[in-house]
Amino acid sequence: MFERYLSKDTEMLRSSEIRDLLKLTEGKKVISLAGGLPDPSTFPAEEIEKITSDILKNYPERALQYSTTSGIVDFRKELVNLSARRGITGINENNIFVTVGSQEALFMIFNLLVDPGDTVIVEMPTYLAALNILRARKPNFIGVKVTEKGPDIDELERKVKENISNGKKPKLMYVIPTAQNPAGTTMSLEDRKRLLEIAEKYDFLVVEDDAYGFLVFEGESPPPLKALDKSGRVIYTGTFSKILAPGLRLGWIVASEEFTHELELYKQNVDLHTPTFTQMIAMEAIRRGVIDRQIPKIKETYRKKRDVMLSAIEKYFPKTAKWSRPVGGMFVFTWLPEKIDTVKMLNEAMKRGVAYVPGSSFYYDYSGRNTMRLNFSYPSPEELEQGIKILGQTISSYL
Repeated sequence: MFERYLSKDTEMLRSSEIRDLLKLTEGKKVISLAGGLPDPSTFPAEEIEKITSDILKNYPERALQYSTTSGIVDFRKELVNLSARRGITGINENNIFVTVGSQEALFMIFNLLVDPGDTVIVEMPTYLAALNILRARKPNFIGVKVTEKGPDIDELERKVKENISNGKKPKLMYVIPTAQNPAGTTMSLEDRKRLLEIAEKYDFLVVEDDAYGFLVFEGESPPPLKALDKSGRVIYTGTFSKILAPGLRLGWIVASEEFTHELELYKQNVDLHTPTFTQMIAMEAIRRGVIDRQIPKIKETYRKKRDVMLSAIEKYFPKTAKWSRPVGGMFVFTWLPEKIDTVKMLNEAMKRGVAYVPGSSFYYDYSGRNTMRLNFSYPSPEELEQGIKILGQTISSYL
């Protein structure tokens, strides 16, 4: 009945394949390598309980009240300090904007910046939810393939030049430089500098998603693009979902004051402000050193699980397969022989007891039909071993 009442914009809405898979696997005996769920053992539940109790005891009138649209001032000051730990300096609380997770951050950024027909650069593959927001804006996409070193910077410049010569000057690039989701790749410092030089030369903005910047467990985490940004061209997003708890639904944006003012006007019409209570919980978690203590534990947990997954893939996957070897984050991306369609293979894999996300969802043009994303953060080491074994057998049956 309602279809005839819906706006034309709803035609562009797409269900998240990952959310759909989580529904399908719920309550079933399926080892899910599909979601991007943090390991619950990394949640500092006791510390959050104590913080919550202290806040309600000492500041109930503030914690349970409306607050400012851009975020509590004291919290934004703490986020200035947290950003400095990622090398982002020269900012103040007016450059920080608090959001309901980094998902809302991306939604607002893309809705503020992208008009239908604008040219937008994305990695191939890239984060599915960001793609779904962008698709609804009806842009002209430029896809840049991801190699084991991150986006191919030579291809980026070549495609930017081609599009400009065809009258399609890029407006922005969306990029995940560190522990990319889904590919698991991390850009070198040299490539980060080159990307910014290209953005400067051809005058487009860079939207940097740094969801996993604190979770590099092998070697040093390279500085985010925002830390190298000299002209305010980079709009940066961060999240507490990976370093504290996703249930708090907290993220933040670092940008020029000019842009945070636009964000404020937009968010007033979306949800007024991010919940005061969860902001105060995260603020105290920073002040009391909870996050500083948690990050090393999270990194060690994920490093061990990554090693289990890579070892199992080495053992059970066909030699014709290729896969990323992430130095951080939560995901391994796999390229299978071209003859395998991972969308079609998923039902068989789930019948055998394992789920994954087909990789085509992460490509703006739904290519990459022979790829898949595998999550190692949530399953137990035993489930990782068994899940990869089943998946390897499933792949072999298709070969």
